[in-house]
Amino acid sequence: MTTVTTFHLHYGSEVAEALRAGRPVVALESTIVSHGLPRPDNLRVAREIERAVRDAGAVPATIGMVGGRLVVGLDDAQLSRLATVDGVTKLSVRDLAVAAATGADGATTVAATSAVAAAAGITVFATGGLGGVHREAAQSFDESADLVTLARTPIAVVCAGVKSILDVGATLERLETLGVQVVGYRTRRFPGFFVTDGGFDLDWQVDSPEQAADVLTAREQHGVHPGGLIVANPLPVDEQLDRDLHDRTLADGLALLERDGVTGKAVTPYLLAHFHSTTEGASLAVNVRIILRNADLAARIAVAAATRRAASA
Repeated sequence: MTTVTTFHLHYGSEVAEALRAGRPVVALESTIVSHGLPRPDNLRVAREIERAVRDAGAVPATIGMVGGRLVVGLDDAQLSRLATVDGVTKLSVRDLAVAAATGADGATTVAATSAVAAAAGITVFATGGLGGVHREAAQSFDESADLVTLARTPIAVVCAGVKSILDVGATLERLETLGVQVVGYRTRRFPGFFVTDGGFDLDWQVDSPEQAADVLTAREQHGVHPGGLIVANPLPVDEQLDRDLHDRTLADGLALLERDGVTGKAVTPYLLAHFHSTTEGASLAVNVRIILRNADLAARIAVAAATRRAASA
C-alpha cells in the first residue's frame, strides 16, 4: 500500500483517498493488536476488525507507529509488524513525539488514537473499552489519560463502557466533570465491558446509527463543544461473560492484587491476565465479540454521518 505523507502524519493510500472524497472512515487502535490479545490470534482478530468495518460500508484506519512514522491506516505488512515483533511500545498522547524522534515501533492507546484520528479529520473511532478511574484512586491518583484526552478531542468513541476492574461510578463522575457526553446505544444503563450492565444509569440513549450521526451533526452545527462523545454499546445479555463467573473472578483478582502488592500501570494487565486464565479463555472470547460489534456500529455511524454531510454540501 502506498503511504501519503501530510505534515507529521502518514496516511495509507486508501484512507487518504477516502478522506479526500468524504467517504466514511473509522479509526481503530493498535494496542489491541500488540498488547491486548495473545499471539497469533491478535493479527487474525485485527484483520477481522478491519473487515467488520468494511462490511458495514466504511474504510478502516488502524493507527500506529512504525519506525517512528505515525501512520493513519496501517497496511497489512505494518499491521503484521506491530502484531508479531517484540518491543512494541504502548503509546499514549504524551509519548508520540519522543517515540517518533527515537524511531520506535508503537501501538496507540485509546487516548493517542483519539487524538491522532481527530487531527486526521476522522470523527468516529471504535474500541473495546475505555480506560478510567482506578479503584483506590483517591490515594493513588491513578486515572487513564483517555478521560482527559476525550475532554478536548472532538471524536465519537464507540465502546462497551469501561472494564469492571475499574471504579465505574468514579469514571462516570469524572467524565461528567470533564464535559464528555455519554449516550447508551439502545439502553439507559452503562455497560460493564465483560457484562451487559455496569450498574449505573445514563441520562441519554440513541436508538440507531442515524440518530448517533444526528448528534454528531448537531454538535458540529452548534460549535460549542470541543470534546468527545462516548457511544456505549453493551453486549447482548446472551453474549456477556457469565455473571457469577465474572463476579467471582473479579473478587479473587482484587484480593490477589492486594496480596501481591500490584499497583499503578501493572494493575490492568495483571487483572486481565487473571480473567483470561481463570475463565479459561472465555473473557478473551467476549473481548473479541465486543470489538467486532463496536467496529460494525462505528462504521454504520460513520456511513450515516458521511451521508448527512454529503446531503448538506
